[in-house]
Amino acid sequence: MEWILGLCLVNMLFMLIIAIREVRRPSKALNWLALSLILPFIAFGLYLSSANPLGIRRKRLTSDVNESTNLPDSFNRSASVIADALNQFSIHGLRASRVQILINGIKTYEELIESLKNAQNTIDMEYFIYRDDQIGRKITNVLVEQAKSGVRVRFVRDGLGSWNFPRNQIKRMMEAGIECRTIFPLRFPWILSNWNYRDHCKNVMIDGEKAFTGGINVGYEYTGLKPDVGFWRDTHLRIEGEASEDLQTIFDAHWRIATPGRKKNRGDAKTSPQKVPSVKEAHSNLLTELGAEFDRIDETHRSNESLHKAYVQTLEGNPGIPTTIIRTTYFICLTQANRTIDITTPFFIPEEDILMAIKTAVARGVRVRLLVPRHIENKIVGYAKRTYYGELIEAGVHIYEYNKGMLHAKQMVIDGEVAVVGAANWDMRSFRLNYETCEVIYSADVVEDLTEQFELDLNDSFLLKVDDLVQRSIPQRIIEQGARLFSPLL
Repeated sequence: MEWILGLCLVNMLFMLIIAIREVRRPSKALNWLALSLILPFIAFGLYLSSANPLGIRRKRLTSDVNESTNLPDSFNRSASVIADALNQFSIHGLRASRVQILINGIKTYEELIESLKNAQNTIDMEYFIYRDDQIGRKITNVLVEQAKSGVRVRFVRDGLGSWNFPRNQIKRMMEAGIECRTIFPLRFPWILSNWNYRDHCKNVMIDGEKAFTGGINVGYEYTGLKPDVGFWRDTHLRIEGEASEDLQTIFDAHWRIATPGRKKNRGDAKTSPQKVPSVKEAHSNLLTELGAEFDRIDETHRSNESLHKAYVQTLEGNPGIPTTIIRTTYFICLTQANRTIDITTPFFIPEEDILMAIKTAVARGVRVRLLVPRHIENKIVGYAKRTYYGELIEAGVHIYEYNKGMLHAKQMVIDGEVAVVGAANWDMRSFRLNYETCEVIYSADVVEDLTEQFELDLNDSFLLKVDDLVQRSIPQRIIEQGARLFSPLL
């Protein structure tokens, strides 16, 4: 009996450690304490492996002296207040740039490959998901050819999101001169402490002058043509000018913490040499294979061809700093909006302060519309997000569920002049556990493009009402409430 008492005391000590470490987040602490009661010792081991006990620490990527301070007087007050508040969190403050909105995957890949083939000096690429499929192989071939022609190419992928990217492709890329690294690969020692922290960015920088960023990874499903996935709605950005330098700063920081690739592995299968098409040929092949399908894409979901002048602030969120930059950005935008807020996100599991900011915005007379997908791949997240809808609808938020296909876009538009576009979802993982980037864009033209697309998306959505939530069965409500219990851990 004494040994049982001893084990209980040790488990209580473990629970105390969790409570002390998570004292600033009681909801998360209660989740782990409950798991510790259900799974003694095992829960503490899981906590240690996911809570970064060794501590990732890094200074915030901000300049001591921002290169610009204020928006022109032509912008309204809410835009100016948001810009002033976010200057301290951005990489180099407001940056004059040109921005193009890319709405679908095919157009994004077309623009990306065209830019890659025209690169003269450097290509830096960072993706959460990078697949070796029809799209991935086309882009890889361009990278290999460019590296062989003397362009310095650096490639970073996430260890979990791109875990199945073939080793023989990495070997081929490195033999061509491409420098390859992985953020927290799923192997010792990173698997012991950092597996829960992921690089969720989708960034490409070219010659330090042009950049791509947003929600679109590299994979055939993002074209919307993959049969078992169906239509895919996403938002990406093409940026030219000063803001691309800020994304370069973020890439360089991530490059330093990434693990270098291993050129030779005993387990690698021998592969016969592959014929690598020229850059021009690779680009032509993509348009030949996908051009017909591209022409059949719904005209209401085509990307805008224009590069608009804009002021841009680039922000990075990462688990190595105490301040949750992305969450703070969303909060500031919500609390400073005066007229309208339009939010599009696939994952919506907000913390209480974000939830309160949305409801108080409605109370101030701001029209708030939230667009979320009807169906979502992550079932737990899908169940949990519906538990937030009732109080938001009651507060006056208009919630629409997108029913045409996969909604993966992450964007927010405020007062007709401010837009936030990036890779970050509205959940705890994006706020606290992922490396993320987002662009805050000040431009009436850019906002007009995004708002036009938002209105078109509403045509493929339906407005949720309180009756829709009341009609849910009791078992469904229990499942949803149970899923919400895990929201601090999602």
